[in-house]
Amino acid sequence: MSKVPDLVKRLLVGRALRSTQLHHQLLPKRVALPVFASDALSSVAYAPQEILVILSIGGVALYSVSPWVAAGVVLVMLTVVASYRQNVHAYPSGGGDYEVATTNLGPTAGLTVASALLVDYVLTVAVSVANGADYVGATIPFVAEHRPLVAIAIVVLLTIMNLRGIRESGVAFAVPTYAFMIAVIGMVAWGLFRLIVLGDDLRAPTADYRIIGEQANLAGFAMAFLVLRAFSSGCAALTGVEAISNGVPAFRKPKSKNAATTLLMMGLIAVTMFSGIIFLGLKSGVKLTDPALVASNVIIDGHPAGPGYYQQPIIAQVASAVFGHGSFLFVVIAAVTALILFLAANTAFNGFPVLGSILAQDRYLPRQLHTRGDRLAFSNGIVILAAGACLLIWAFDADVSKLLNLYIVGVFVSFTLSQIGMVRHWTRHLRTETDARARFHMMRSRLINGFGAVMTGLVLVVVLATKFTHGAYIVCIAMPVLFLMMKGIRRHYDRVAEELAAPEGLEVDESLLPARNHAIVLVSKIHKPTLRALAYARATRPSSLEAVTVSVDADEANRLKDEWDRRGIEVPLKILDSPYREITGPILDYVKSLRRRSPRDVVTVYIPEYVVGRWWEHLLHNQSALRLKGRLLFKPGVMVTSVPFQLASSDRLKGRREPAAPGASRRSYQPPPKDTQVKA
Repeated sequence: MSKVPDLVKRLLVGRALRSTQLHHQLLPKRVALPVFASDALSSVAYAPQEILVILSIGGVALYSVSPWVAAGVVLVMLTVVASYRQNVHAYPSGGGDYEVATTNLGPTAGLTVASALLVDYVLTVAVSVANGADYVGATIPFVAEHRPLVAIAIVVLLTIMNLRGIRESGVAFAVPTYAFMIAVIGMVAWGLFRLIVLGDDLRAPTADYRIIGEQANLAGFAMAFLVLRAFSSGCAALTGVEAISNGVPAFRKPKSKNAATTLLMMGLIAVTMFSGIIFLGLKSGVKLTDPALVASNVIIDGHPAGPGYYQQPIIAQVASAVFGHGSFLFVVIAAVTALILFLAANTAFNGFPVLGSILAQDRYLPRQLHTRGDRLAFSNGIVILAAGACLLIWAFDADVSKLLNLYIVGVFVSFTLSQIGMVRHWTRHLRTETDARARFHMMRSRLINGFGAVMTGLVLVVVLATKFTHGAYIVCIAMPVLFLMMKGIRRHYDRVAEELAAPEGLEVDESLLPARNHAIVLVSKIHKPTLRALAYARATRPSSLEAVTVSVDADEANRLKDEWDRRGIEVPLKILDSPYREITGPILDYVKSLRRRSPRDVVTVYIPEYVVGRWWEHLLHNQSALRLKGRLLFKPGVMVTSVPFQLASSDRLKGRREPAAPGASRRSYQPPPKDTQVKA
């Protein structure tokens, strides 16, 4: 319609890339790490904090169990990393958990994993961006006042960057991700040096504050439940681990080895940062509580903090204790943390489209998700992910505490089923493997995956038990709905494929050939488009040809008939009466009458259409033709042919006028010799 949309697209996305350039988009390990690991690495910004926030319900005294809770999270993380290193070697095609579950546990388990991952990817974007908006909103009032809109704007920006291609987005995200890793590890290292070597006393800004626990004197089952709830919240640190197994095709060769190495690097870095922040937070006396209750639960100098109190996140408090509040390094830590939370969504932007493409190839999602866009990225999947995340951000008002309750359910469903599938994978291969060395490696891998299945299964039970009433039930509803939708799409594609299948050994099905072809040219008035459509219809040599017009106004229909006869057009003109001034209905009734008269015949309807160059001109032309075509497409035995006539405004799209050549729209109409005309 215009060159403007294409120009805007090129400015935002970049020039289109050839399919042969796909190998140039593959990632080395140094770029793959920030692309696929930003989600898992960024979780240290909120996972340690969530442990302390949940434990504060029982009072600050319960902080004493936080090292054990953190140790449990670290154990699960190392187990999952070790397990997924087996996955990427066994299934390097990029199907990840979906492929593992489908191959070893069947299509139902595979679809369950797929629905869980798709939901979790959308939540990853929503949680990460909303949490990043919180960090920025703490220093910029405008962002705090318009948090949902700012978060949605960030999602749109991330979408544009990912539409430019995986390599360009990876390079753009590499610098801030590495800056975050260096800053946090440097902070942990300097804090430990001050504590152990220099013997300094680190003091967080909240070290002297007091927290009033909502449930004091917890014991027995209640205390165990609270500790398990803190553990389940801390397990948010594991989100994003599966993204590397889904993104193996994006790595340079050797793909499996590079993916496994990147996974190990990510796990070690995440564990180091997570453990360091928890340790320094406890040593510096960090106090955290539920943000919704902070005004009354935090006691400063014997008085409630009040509604104007802002609770600094755990990283900001640790940075303040280590470097000094307001120092340059404190500002750097706060800035790179906010940035990494925004960029953490990039893990989902790389995982969701790849998984969507694989599901589309298996006919569980629309086929459009399988094709790559101009920049060799799965553009449709990227746009759908962004739309889902924006909807969640808007629906939950970018409230991180609400979104976190929906989080990690899906990822632990996929973890558990994937590891069970890997156990069956190694068991199946052990039945046929005879080499002792290979059997030893398989048995070791099966042991690792089996332990991973037990650990992630237990975490899944804990997560469901502790988070279900706090919002996890929404995910438990969304996953089955998505599962049933994908099953329905697969049934549709299977039904269509069965209906379209051609019999073997028969090149042409004679039953599909019509006995005759009745051609109808629709006429509103006699002008160049009508004459062009008549000429084209003649050229197809139909069995019969007639022009049809609808009489909305009797006088106008008579004038058309008189002009038709005066010009000597030998194609017969049939006038259909329309007492209710409708155009589509009489034509449909007439076509149906022809079909009833000769069921084995085909009726071809030629519709003259204008081609214009401006978007607003499309609103002024061809609307009746569009409605009519939409109705005719559902009529069996009816073919619809559009005969375009390019108006002068369409020249602006071609950049030059159309030359006078055979088939050109604007050649003057020359009636063919009478002996070549087809008569009804």
